[in-house]
Amino acid sequence: MVTKAPGAAMYVPENADLTRLRQAACDCHGCDLYRHATQTVFGAGPQDADVVLIGEQPGDQEDVAGHPFVGPAGRLLDRALAEVGIDRDAVYLTNAVKHFKFVERGKRRIHKQPGRTEVVACSAWLDAELDLLRPRLVVCLGAIAAQAVLGPTFKVSARRGEVVETADFRAIATVHPSSVLRAPDRTAAYEAFVDDLRIVREQLGKSAAAR
Repeated sequence: MVTKAPGAAMYVPENADLTRLRQAACDCHGCDLYRHATQTVFGAGPQDADVVLIGEQPGDQEDVAGHPFVGPAGRLLDRALAEVGIDRDAVYLTNAVKHFKFVERGKRRIHKQPGRTEVVACSAWLDAELDLLRPRLVVCLGAIAAQAVLGPTFKVSARRGEVVETADFRAIATVHPSSVLRAPDRTAAYEAFVDDLRIVREQLGKSAAAR
């Protein structure tokens, strides 16, 4: 029998700043992923960030360090952001799911994609982050993030790089940087990823000009 995850909403404090949200998330038992992960990996970045980048979930290195995007995919993201002229220190980085889901193979912990139940269970944290940050632009890195923000039928393969208007912000979906690392032609995959981030940079420029 599959039991429904209770969800994170009961753990999210009202009227909290990012520091309080981050502290509260450490005690979240909204789904079973907390049982095996080292720790909660909450978002990081300035509260006045104009852009929020959302990934799928923390990886092995993020789980150990307690910070998002510090592993190989994060380093590739750093390189791509620098190439298009986006200051990583000025953006907020987070994930749709805040705990590392994995399977053990010998001494290695291999990433396992979170299921829809876990994404929905964790959604209260992402909602709280976005409500507090009120970004002008949200960048969804990969299908899990895009479907968490733009709905379960959204397909990155069909709509990557497209600017989507929502009630609260504009959103752009692209691939997760980890998929670039796995691509048969990594150079082409990286160039396509950078092209998507150039659209992000253009949108940020438009936002600044409109102020």
